[in-house]
Amino acid sequence: MGVLTLLEHLGRQSTRLCAVTGMDPVPVNQLLAALLGPAGSTPVSHGPAWPSDIADDHTPVEFSIAFHRHGGVTLRLLAEALATPAGTAANLAAAHRFLDTQVARFGLTTTQFDLVRDLFSTPDPEALFALWFSFVFTAGQQPEFKIYLNPELRGIDRAPALVAEAAERLGIDAAYRSVVERACRPGEFGRADRLTFFALDLHDGPHARIKLYISQHDAEISDVVRAAGVVDGIDAGDLTAFCAAAGGTGPFSGRPMVSSYTFAPGVDKPIGYSIYVPVRSYVHDDEEAKERVAGLLDRYGFGATHLDAVIAAVTPRPLRAGSGLIAHASLRLGPPSPGMTVYLSSEAYRTDPPRPRPAPAS
Repeated sequence: MGVLTLLEHLGRQSTRLCAVTGMDPVPVNQLLAALLGPAGSTPVSHGPAWPSDIADDHTPVEFSIAFHRHGGVTLRLLAEALATPAGTAANLAAAHRFLDTQVARFGLTTTQFDLVRDLFSTPDPEALFALWFSFVFTAGQQPEFKIYLNPELRGIDRAPALVAEAAERLGIDAAYRSVVERACRPGEFGRADRLTFFALDLHDGPHARIKLYISQHDAEISDVVRAAGVVDGIDAGDLTAFCAAAGGTGPFSGRPMVSSYTFAPGVDKPIGYSIYVPVRSYVHDDEEAKERVAGLLDRYGFGATHLDAVIAAVTPRPLRAGSGLIAHASLRLGPPSPGMTVYLSSEAYRTDPPRPRPAPAS
């Protein structure tokens, strides 16, 4: 048996996921190979060459399956470009090279990114990552690209001012202020409520998004409801039920809840909201995580038919043998595509052990 490389490991998983979701694996694996570059040829047995924050075991790729209320599913990848040798500045340079190549290949639009590119570029980043990519694959269509920029690239304390400047340049400053003033906990903006991602779609279609993600550390469900309240039409009861079913009743003192907001230029408040629950932090093992996610898929009318096949495409291991395979579950509310997404760790380098279950009452 030959040495298994990172690209081979990820490619096998993505090919099986494509078979389950009805996607063509060729463009998926081509993008993976282009993104990873020489890092893709490193043996998995050597361990991660860079402590990528995309996954708990530092695999620089995470899979997700999005279920849509209009029907159908999409396959998504969140991924980090790695330089050789890797480093935050070197990885950022590798990401820009990859982006330039894909802009030429797919005719991507960088108009919005060009307006803020200088804000999110520095020769001396003060963070673990600077720029990540999201690829969205829908059967019969060209892949969609999104970039995730790090607001804390120049330091945690400078993140609010950096995002405020980006919001002004993109024409969403009024909506951004509404989030700061109405959605965040008093005195916690930039502290317990941290600016995690600033994301841009790389197309100019009518649904091109500008998104802001805020991690809510040590939050209660009431804090999540407050965060969502800045967006019109959010059902607080529905949101509460989703959070409780996915992560429990709180407080969420493990990995933080994440609220994200979708903005449209010229609109004075966000037009969409999503909640991301880090399921893996609040279950004993992946069997419990699967049961929670399956219940939510049924609750929201998507059905859990595909879930077992999707999980099996990523790993054959027993679900009770680890925790962390099902990383997040998210509920998307508002335009452009309401629905639910399930996030799956590749576990290329490590499977985290299950957490002890409480002893049965005597």
